[in-house]
Amino acid sequence: MKTKIDFLNGSTGKSLFKMVMPLFMATVLMLAYTLVDSIWVGNLLGEAGYAALTTSGAVALILYALTSGLGTGTSILVSQLIGKNDRKKTDEMIGTAIASSLVFSLVVIIVLECFLNRILITFNTPQEIYNDAKDYLAIFLLGFSAIFIYMQLTSIFRSFGDPMFQMKGMLFGTLINAVADPLFIKAFGISGAAISTVVSNLLCLLLAIIYGMKKSYFVLTFKGVNLKNISLFLKTVIPASIQNCIPAISSMIMVILVNRFDVTTIAAYGVVKNVENILFYPAMAMSMALITIIGQLYGAKRFDRIKDYMNAAIKSGIAVELVLTGLVLLFAKNISLAFVKERAVAEIVSHGLKIIGIGYICYMMTSIFSAKLSGAGKVKLSMILMFAYYILIRVPLASLLIRTSLLLDGMWIAILVSHLAATLIAYIISSKSYSESELSLI
Repeated sequence: MKTKIDFLNGSTGKSLFKMVMPLFMATVLMLAYTLVDSIWVGNLLGEAGYAALTTSGAVALILYALTSGLGTGTSILVSQLIGKNDRKKTDEMIGTAIASSLVFSLVVIIVLECFLNRILITFNTPQEIYNDAKDYLAIFLLGFSAIFIYMQLTSIFRSFGDPMFQMKGMLFGTLINAVADPLFIKAFGISGAAISTVVSNLLCLLLAIIYGMKKSYFVLTFKGVNLKNISLFLKTVIPASIQNCIPAISSMIMVILVNRFDVTTIAAYGVVKNVENILFYPAMAMSMALITIIGQLYGAKRFDRIKDYMNAAIKSGIAVELVLTGLVLLFAKNISLAFVKERAVAEIVSHGLKIIGIGYICYMMTSIFSAKLSGAGKVKLSMILMFAYYILIRVPLASLLIRTSLLLDGMWIAILVSHLAATLIAYIISSKSYSESELSLI
């Protein structure tokens, strides 16, 4: 079957590099795409506008996580079928994934638009930013189906060993958003940021469709959309989607906790979450690459190669996170001032990042172990790991410590503890699961 990178027989280091680097650049561009809204809103609309974007961004984060989760599930299924060299089943599963995603996204849009007020009330959204947060989300949701299908297509391209479109698509979307954002924000306020995002998402989807037609990796057919394939699709994508949504749900709960403080603190938390993306996205790129690679190797029953790729991923992942964490900690205040000009916000941001620190290296390790589980089809185990990471450990600890004299420091400490604990748990589960996976296919 036509693939761009030969993971089964090619050099481990070179194949991993060819897969990770475009995805890393894509995630950097994704960060730039996200930061464009934050920077323009923070500079043009000030602290209140940035706080409104932080609150509404919690909902947007869950939606992006949901689309990414569906894409991950699709990537697992398609990669394994490619590894088995089953062209007919691959085309059928791709058609099932796209059709199911379109229907699901439309249902999500309708439900969220109907309950938008209730959602913002649940977030304890301060009155002074309530209307801005609502306006942003109401418009943002209109382009949600485009995001869904676009993410599915990029996941499918990755499954064929082609990560390049994800980089090209994000570059295109980021440039569109960067040019349109200030124009729309000046004309329509915070609603303009949402309009710019919707426009860029629609254009990115169009570009993905054109790219897919040109490359001809698969034949899009809906003949395989039946109960059997839908059931197989849901069995994988539901836990993958839940897994991806868990960090966003945790972040949403953190926003609710932080909203107990003043606008300055809310804005500072928003900056920290954006700065974290600088450190999270390399791990995300590594995870996306490994899911595809391990998925193909698992389908082809090449367990020896899985070990090779895991070793290479761990060594390179730790090195990258060490460098990036050091740079972020060194320039934390300067980075914060690029988002919001208030010095008080920068002080909170710098202090918080110093506490979390080493946790970002642990995040890379956890992402690698989790990708190993997902690529081998052990999606439920990976989901359980994320649940323990973000919900069982982080949320209760943060809820407890933030109410003590530690205040916001309690949240930073809870985040650090969850990073450390998750890495240990991930290593144990991943090691056990691998031997079980190998035995199950012999």
